[in-house]
Amino acid sequence: MLTKRIIPCLDIRDGRTVKGVNFENIRDAGDPVELGALYAREGADELVFLDITATIEKRKTLRELVNRIAHHINIPFTVGGGISSVEDVSVLLQNGADKISVNTSAYKRPLLVKELAREFGSQCVVLAIDTRQEADGEWYVYLNGGRTPTGRKTTEWAKEAVDLGAGEILLTSMNHDGTKSGFALDITKKLSVSLPVPIIASGGGGTMEHFSAVFQDGHADAALAASIFHFKEIAIPELKGYLQKQKIPVRI
Repeated sequence: MLTKRIIPCLDIRDGRTVKGVNFENIRDAGDPVELGALYAREGADELVFLDITATIEKRKTLRELVNRIAHHINIPFTVGGGISSVEDVSVLLQNGADKISVNTSAYKRPLLVKELAREFGSQCVVLAIDTRQEADGEWYVYLNGGRTPTGRKTTEWAKEAVDLGAGEILLTSMNHDGTKSGFALDITKKLSVSLPVPIIASGGGGTMEHFSAVFQDGHADAALAASIFHFKEIAIPELKGYLQKQKIPVRI
């Protein structure tokens, strides 16, 4: 059985790590280079770096910062934010990224997923989906850092993107983001059992039990969190020890 992955996320704004609740009320969480190095030492399986305002501000991800972080870690490193072309990805891979994450740009031009998969391989292409459960109980896709509703069902877009070549899906529940009330188990499970690629669950991790639930009940392949790691509420070694006791396979 494949081991389940624990992935800290660095949301970057103005060169600093930040964290909000439901995509709002952003506060500073520290230096991304220091945090990345700490998580690599503590046993994180991967690191995700998201330049959260790159798309809104119509600029490219901070390649110098990507390069600095890459020099301080020895674990796979996914970078997202403002990526809209093969050239953008080439620059990030040359600066130390292992995988890239696309969101709004891929939704607006789905062929981008195909182009990136063809050029760099599906294993390099992570499709990030920000999703919100609406009053009708359905989960819908949002763009531009959760600011723009699309009216499209998350399950439909995820399937299309995988068919185009996305090798992994980073699924963030906007309803749960920053609340520490637990991951969105239903939509995570729906994608995990219906798609042939790994699903990274994001949004809502607040206790060790939440991680256990998203792996056992949500069938996620990986769980991503930010503030609980940034603000030292849960340490990665303890979390992995707990999961191992729950008979969940993790890399110690």
